[in-house]
Parts: sequence; C-alpha cells; structure tokens
Amino acid sequence: MSVSAMRSFDPRRVGELEFRTWVTYYRRQWWPFLRAAVAVVRHAFGLPWPATLRGAWLVLRANRLWAPDDHDEDAVRRRMRGFYALVARHHGERFDVDRAAWLEVEWWRAHREVQHGRDGEPALVEALVALYAHVYDVAPADVRLAAEQRALAMRHSDSWVAAGLPDAGPLLDEERAALVRSYAALLAAVHR
Repeated sequence: MSVSAMRSFDPRRVGELEFRTWVTYYRRQWWPFLRAAVAVVRHAFGLPWPATLRGAWLVLRANRLWAPDDHDEDAVRRRMRGFYALVARHHGERFDVDRAAWLEVEWWRAHREVQHGRDGEPALVEALVALYAHVYDVAPADVRLAAEQRALAMRHSDSWVAAGLPDAGPLLDEERAALVRSYAALLAAVHR
C-alpha cells in the first residue's frame, strides 16, 4: 500500500514555503502569496496541477477575505471547504470537509485573538491540534508538538510584524525554523 502524498511531504521544503506565504500575507503581496500558495499546496498535499492551482486560488481568496478585521467568516470557511474537498477527493480521505474548514478558520480566529493581545495561545495550540488530528486521522497527543511549534512560529511572525516587517533578521530565521520543526513533527505523527 502506497503512502498518500499528503502524508509524505518534505518538512524542510514545506516549512520554507509556508514561511513565504506568511511573509507575503503580512506584506499584503497577493501575487507572491499566490505563487507561494501554489508551491505549498503542491508540496504539502501532493495534488495534481489543476487541483493545485484551484486549491491555491481558494487559499488566496480565503486569506484575502480574512485579512481585514471586519471579515465574513462564513465566506472564508466556504473557500477553505472547497480546498479541503479537493484534498479529500484526490486522496480518498474520509475526513469531514465542513469540519476541516471550520477547524482551519478556528485556528485563524484563535491566532487573531493572540494578535489582539488576548491570552489565546493555549486556544491556538488546541485549535491546531484539532485540525491536524481531524484531517490526518491521528490522536491529538501525536500532533501536539507540531501544533506547539506552529504556534511558536506565529509568535515569531507576530513579533516580526510588530517590528515593522524588516527584510531580514533573527525573527524571520526563528519563524522559518519553527515551521520546519512543526512539519517534521506532523510528518512523524502521521507515520506513527
């Protein structure tokens, strides 16, 4: 039995690519964001090219809708539902795509709480754990380290944003490294 491409990604590559999406998102550079999203969808989820392009477009639309504080969460969830439907259909996964979309946007919401100075990091970690456990059909305890490292990457990213989005520096290096560690932990969890 072969391992699905969404369970055999290169953590270093996916971490680097997601890092690029985060940097371009906060700089509101939507075309570079789309290019990075295409690469993330291709390498993290192993979709064929037509589905990769459609999935990246849905991720771009969801992120653009989410960016303003006065966003429409239902519209964002509809885009992410479309994305997860592509992933589930291509890989024959049985996860609930509506729940996956809800969980995806839930971690975005929890992160926004953290960004606004509310002590929401435990809720952020729990939201990431719930998403990973649901989509990859693994025990929550197995993906906790992946969630914690991704939340740490967000903390570095938030500090970088607060510092004025500098082109280089230790915050970016720490963000990238935490994302790579997060994906390495996720890959290990889905192969337990």
